[in-house]
Amino acid sequence: MPHTYLVFVWHMHQPFYKDLATGEYQLPWTRMHALKDYYGMVQMLEEFPAVRQTFNLVPSMMVQIEEYAQGKALDPFLERALKPAEELTDSEREFILKYFFQANPSRMVYRYRRYGELYDAWRAAEGNVERLRRSLGAPGMRDLQVLSQLAWFDEIFQENDPEVRQLTEKGRDFTLDDQALMGRKQLEIVGHVLPAYRRMSLKGQVELSVTPYYHPILPLLCDSDIANQSHPGVMLPRRFQYPGDARLQVHKALDYAEEKLGLRPQGMWPSEGSVSDEVLALAADEGVRWMATDNGVLGATLSTLAGVRETYRPYVWKQGGREMRMIFRDHFLSDLIGFVYSRMDARTAAHHLLDRIRENARILHNEGRDAMVPVILDGENAWEHFDHNGRPFLKELYRLISEDPGLSAVTVSEALERVPATELPRIHPGSWINANYDVWIGFDEDNQAWEYLLDARQTYDQVVNGPEGATLSDESKALALEELLIAEGSDWCWWYGPQHHSENRPEFDKLFRDHLAHVYRALELTPPEHLSRTILRAAVPAYQQPPCALISPRIDGEITSYFEWMGSGIYSPDQRQGAMHGRDYAVREVRYGSDGHKLFVRVDLEQPKPGALAGTEVRVIVKSVRHETELHATLLADGAKGKVARSTRKRTVGAEVQCAYSQIFELSVDLLSVGGRSTEKIELQMSLWRDGLPLEAAPAQGWLELVPSEPSDWK
Repeated sequence: MPHTYLVFVWHMHQPFYKDLATGEYQLPWTRMHALKDYYGMVQMLEEFPAVRQTFNLVPSMMVQIEEYAQGKALDPFLERALKPAEELTDSEREFILKYFFQANPSRMVYRYRRYGELYDAWRAAEGNVERLRRSLGAPGMRDLQVLSQLAWFDEIFQENDPEVRQLTEKGRDFTLDDQALMGRKQLEIVGHVLPAYRRMSLKGQVELSVTPYYHPILPLLCDSDIANQSHPGVMLPRRFQYPGDARLQVHKALDYAEEKLGLRPQGMWPSEGSVSDEVLALAADEGVRWMATDNGVLGATLSTLAGVRETYRPYVWKQGGREMRMIFRDHFLSDLIGFVYSRMDARTAAHHLLDRIRENARILHNEGRDAMVPVILDGENAWEHFDHNGRPFLKELYRLISEDPGLSAVTVSEALERVPATELPRIHPGSWINANYDVWIGFDEDNQAWEYLLDARQTYDQVVNGPEGATLSDESKALALEELLIAEGSDWCWWYGPQHHSENRPEFDKLFRDHLAHVYRALELTPPEHLSRTILRAAVPAYQQPPCALISPRIDGEITSYFEWMGSGIYSPDQRQGAMHGRDYAVREVRYGSDGHKLFVRVDLEQPKPGALAGTEVRVIVKSVRHETELHATLLADGAKGKVARSTRKRTVGAEVQCAYSQIFELSVDLLSVGGRSTEKIELQMSLWRDGLPLEAAPAQGWLELVPSEPSDWK
């Protein structure tokens, strides 16, 4: 009887944050994720011995974890978290207030009542550090120092470690002893990470694979002009062509993993799933047996849409006497975990995923074939958006898999042994994002970064191979090469260009330029002046404007007149993405306002033609001082149908929802019916849903606010 093999590959990755010149870590994210995701994700499998998985570890992340575990990492973020609050300087307090709220507000900050209070105070201060410092005092600052770290501790320790549980239950008014305990537990937890992977690998429950050492886009290192094959006509910088560097990044990764994990990995998730024929050939030469990428690359290779029949099987690439086993991730299922299920109940989400898998696999089973289902995604960043770090969802998922005789969760190598492979004579050059390399090359910022990298790489060759090289020490040459390899990592260009946003973009930009500057210093040269200037261009964040006049639009789903919504509040989401990439945005803009009697909401949607999003559901939550009401509207091909779906009022009075949809979506409802009064503030949130799954929300965090009646300063 045909069987379904689930292949989970969790990619664990952070860029190299250490400045080799100073020894300092410029950002804390390797440590923070080591406190929860890197340890907890593998350790929780002890509860589910039937679930076998593959973890892909990036060596540049592992070497940082090892240094933290040994207590050798110089981390100014940790130093400031542990320094007595009474002894903090003004600049250190400013540093803490800038960085220590960088966590998901709804899932991580407000989970801890005191942390939420501090966050509210920080927002209310609107950047006035001195005012906030005076209001918090030393006790408030110490609470922030402790809670900003404790929020990242894994659920395993929050629930089972008596000392960590004591800190969590105390919740506020922490002492110097509490602060010191928090620091000791961090080193203890980070010290468990790599041993946990070694232990689970030796048990055979986990397969360990790697990514090239500093996470470079290998095809672009081999030949940056290959980007023109996956995106013809893209604007490219001068040609970067160093296949030897690509091979070195692969070789170093395999050697390091063998030394630290006690085995030489058989497989590799190349950085960002980036592949080409040249990359597969050099990886095969280095002994890599299998590689993984996205089914978008598979579709481009086969010149057809890669559906279930194409995706749910392994392949073997053969060219020039070399072979490479290949699996291609189910992009849709992987993105459900990464971007959708965090907004759903854990049990519902787990059942939904397995129902989709069974439905898809049935197509192959009906043909008498086993199904291999590759689910591959980031193993760290997604969980910040889940309730309790995603553990309820994952545990329910693993329980259901363990109880189903028709499903087996296996490692990649096990799946390759059990399911026959189909031959591929070539591979399309591309990454998991749109089967091209546009995120890392082609935009002004990206291209400038590649130009600077090429300058440094050529300078290295000229100096090392020229007469000056004879006077340089081996240590200096090795340091210059190491800095080049770090600068070749993909993470710097992830944040360049228009696609992604982070509060830490300036730090990433400076780290990249510093690594290049260190190349010149190691070669005993003065770094070029341009490395002192930022590569970043101005970014466009989310835009929000409160209502400034009463409005009375016609609810017809059409852009009848520019003037009918003039004076409304406006919210335009920031459509750049963060550490995880993969969302398709449908909301272009939200407008909202009132005539003093009715509430009006307008949603402008990204759609190729009017009515294209028929079947989608719009949900609007209206929160007044006393009540909360949820309005639902289903978009139809010829309009929209709305209703009050939920209300905390015992009886909704005249709660008729008028709505329309064509070019845009428009809605109106009587204020009294949703518990609103013309002189009191109300708050709004809207979200889009399809097939029972949440797509996106506006705003993603917080609420839109308005006072329905006309304030005295409105003209």
